[in-house]
Amino acid sequence: MRRALFGLITLAAVAGAAAWVLSRPQLLDDAEIAGLSGDAERGRDVYLTAGCGSCHMAPGTDADPSILSGGRSFASDFGSFIAPNISPDPEHGIGTWTQAQFLNAVMRGVSPEGAHYYPAFPYTSYIRAEPQDIADLYAYMMTLPADATPSQPHDLGFPFNIRRSVGLWKWLYLRDDWVTTGALTEEETRGRYLSEALAHCAECHTPRNALGALDHDRWLLGAPNPSGTGRIPPIAGDDFDWTAFDISAYLSSGLTPDFDVVGGSMAPVVNNLRQLDRAELDAIAAYILRAGQ
Repeated sequence: MRRALFGLITLAAVAGAAAWVLSRPQLLDDAEIAGLSGDAERGRDVYLTAGCGSCHMAPGTDADPSILSGGRSFASDFGSFIAPNISPDPEHGIGTWTQAQFLNAVMRGVSPEGAHYYPAFPYTSYIRAEPQDIADLYAYMMTLPADATPSQPHDLGFPFNIRRSVGLWKWLYLRDDWVTTGALTEEETRGRYLSEALAHCAECHTPRNALGALDHDRWLLGAPNPSGTGRIPPIAGDDFDWTAFDISAYLSSGLTPDFDVVGGSMAPVVNNLRQLDRAELDAIAAYILRAGQ
């Protein structure tokens, strides 16, 4: 009996040590980001494509999208996530972050203190971004207005409130390879980068498994609305019959092929993307059609 008990204790200790090692934060290689210098003008387009203001501006229809004070609540099967303050405020925002800390937060989901961010923050898509683009984003965001609104804690129950466990989730699901592969045109390749990395289209339009990871076998085929009301529509597959022109026109005007007007959470997305060059929207449209094949 003692031998069996000792064996169980030893096994538990080994399993715990292995879980601790596997769940440790993984940062970007210093050599990969050393010497990067951000350009705020280029960073504006990255900011618009990534939709930072769509989630981090204050709640309310009259909120200024350039003031990233946070506070919006996002429902999920695991609880409610509250968008934090990511304005340049030095106390309540990210004003004291270094460029390297910002890149590791955005591309690896790791805070300056070394804690895991929950994947409600779409670093699961941003991991595919070019570090130079994220450095440009950092430069631009540091030009935005500072706001001293304190960030609010997430409303999560046990065991989802254990941040270290997110490291095991990352070990299982965080990946930087492209989902849509094969022979892509130059325009489709650009659209893939914009869609799979920066604009993170799949984060809303792709269903998830029981642990909240994107189901790559049902890429862009629509998903339940996390709020519990309605369904986020597909943008690929047999139930999606828009042309490239339809998609590009929708992203630039907010009008569907049936002349319906964009609404809900997609409205700020379109408001951001419509400010990009039309060639970027055409590239997204080309990719979406390619991804649906």
